[in-house]
Amino acid sequence: MTKITIYDTTLRDGSQTEGISFTLNDKLKITKKLDDFGVHYIEGGWPGSNPKDKNYFKTVKELKLKTAKIAAFGSTRRSKIKCSEDLNLNELIRSNTETITIFGKSWDLHVTDVIKTTLEENLSMIYESVQYLKKKKKEVFYDAEHFFDGYKHNSGYAIKTILAAQEAGADCIIFCDTNGGTLPSQVKNVVTDVKKRLINIPIGIHTHDDLGMSVANSITAIEAGCVQVQGTFNGLGERCGNANLGTIIGILSTKIGIESIASKNLNKLMETCYFISEISNLKILDNAAFVGHSAFAHKGGVHIDAMIKNPLAYEHIDPKTVGNHRRFVTSELAGKMPIILKAEEMDVKLDKKSPQTQKIMKALQEKENDGYQFEAADASFELFMKRSLSKYNPFFKLDGFRTHSEKRFDGKVFAEASIRVNVNDQSRFGAAEGDGPVDALNKALRQVLTEFYPRLEEMHLTDYKVRVLDTNEGTAARVRVLIESQDKTDSWTTIGVHENVIEASWEALADSIEYKLLKDQKNG
Repeated sequence: MTKITIYDTTLRDGSQTEGISFTLNDKLKITKKLDDFGVHYIEGGWPGSNPKDKNYFKTVKELKLKTAKIAAFGSTRRSKIKCSEDLNLNELIRSNTETITIFGKSWDLHVTDVIKTTLEENLSMIYESVQYLKKKKKEVFYDAEHFFDGYKHNSGYAIKTILAAQEAGADCIIFCDTNGGTLPSQVKNVVTDVKKRLINIPIGIHTHDDLGMSVANSITAIEAGCVQVQGTFNGLGERCGNANLGTIIGILSTKIGIESIASKNLNKLMETCYFISEISNLKILDNAAFVGHSAFAHKGGVHIDAMIKNPLAYEHIDPKTVGNHRRFVTSELAGKMPIILKAEEMDVKLDKKSPQTQKIMKALQEKENDGYQFEAADASFELFMKRSLSKYNPFFKLDGFRTHSEKRFDGKVFAEASIRVNVNDQSRFGAAEGDGPVDALNKALRQVLTEFYPRLEEMHLTDYKVRVLDTNEGTAARVRVLIESQDKTDSWTTIGVHENVIEASWEALADSIEYKLLKDQKNG
C-alpha cells in the first residue's frame, strides 16, 4: 500500500485541550522531538489568531529540521472581500512556510447559520483562497471542515465544496469529522464514494474522538484510500480530543504493514509520547495502547506461566518494537514467578524450591501483610528485590528530616521541611517550603540531591494517593501512600506504609528517587 503521510497538529489542535497552554519554548521543543521521530508535517499554529503563533513561525526557522515540514493553519477568506485584502490569508503568507493548510465549510448549516453567507459565496471563498495561495507557490492542504456531517445532511453540496478546492489546485483534500460523531462504517462509505468523484488528488483524514472512535475512523479511512492522516500525540485536542497519532502509527507499522515513519524510529514511539506528556503536564493513561505503563503488564499466574513459555501467548507484539517493556505484576495471583523472573533480570538464577526464593517470598508476604501492595508499585518491588538479593547500593543515606506545618492568622497553611542526607560520604543539608509537608520534603530532598544527580530535574511526581488500611484503629491506623513519578521516557510507582503519614510518604518518595537514579544508571 501507499506510504502514509503523518500530519501532526499537536501544537494547534492539541493546544485547544482544556488545561493546556504551550509556551513558545514548549512548542519549539515539541517540534524538535516530532522531527526526530520522523513526522512529515507539523502544524505550528494559526499565525493570524495570536502573537505567540506568529512568533513561533519566526523562531522555528532557526531549528535545523531533518524530516518535518512546518505548516501554517488558517481559514478561507472572509465573505465578500478579496483574498488580497484578507488579513488571515496574508498572515499565512507572511509566516513564510512552504505548506499552508486552510479549512472551509462543507456543511450547508455552517454556511447559512454560522458564517451567514450564501452557498455560492462559500464555494467562491474556497476556490479563490486555494487559488490565491497556489499562485504564491505554496503547497496547499484543504481541510474540509465538518465534511462527514455535511455529507450526511446535503451530500451534493458537500461534494461541491471539495470539487472547488480540487479545481483551484489543492495538493491534498482532507475529510474532517470535526464533531467526532461518525461511525467507522459511515467513514468507509463516504470516503469510498467521494474518492471516485475526485481526479488524481491525494486525500486525507482528520477525526475527533467524541465517540471514542477517532483511531478506528482514521484507520478505516486509510484502508479506504486516504494517504494523509492528521492527529495529535496522546490524543490531545478540544472536547474529547483528536485521533491519537501514537496509536495510529503503532497500528500502521505493526498491523497493516504501511510505512508511516522510518521503521528505525518506531522504537522511539513511547519516548516521544512521554516527552509530549511531560510538556503538556497531562498523564498518559496506564492502559494506553502501545505506550501505556500497563500495555504489556501481566498479572495472572496462568498468563505469566504462558508468557514464559511463549511471549506470543498474551502479547500482540514485542513491546521493544515501540520502546515499551514487559512487566510481570507482583500479586497474590502471581505466586513466586515475579520473584524468579525479576531475579533473572539481575543475573540471579532462582527456582520455586530454592531456599533463597522461599526466604524472599516470606519477606514479601510479610510486607504485603503489613499493607504493602507491590502490584501497584512496580518500582518499589524492583528495589525490594535488589535489596533482598544484595544487588543494590543506595544512592544516598538519610541522616534525618523534620517537617513543620502551621495555619497562620490570615488562614493560609504554611509547610516547610529540612533534611540532611549523606551522598558519597558527603553530608548535605537542605530546606524548602511547600504546599504541604510532603511537597516541602520532596523539594528539600531534591534541592540537595540535584547537586550530585542533575538528571533528577527531569522527573516530577504526577500522583499522590493515601489510603487508610485499618479503619477500626481510628487516627492510629496504618496508611498506605502511593506516589507515581514520571520523566521524559517512562512512569513508575512506589509505595510506603506506616502509622505516620509523613513516614509512609518518605518511604514512597525516597524509592521514587532511588528508582529514577537506578534507571539512569542502567541507561548510562
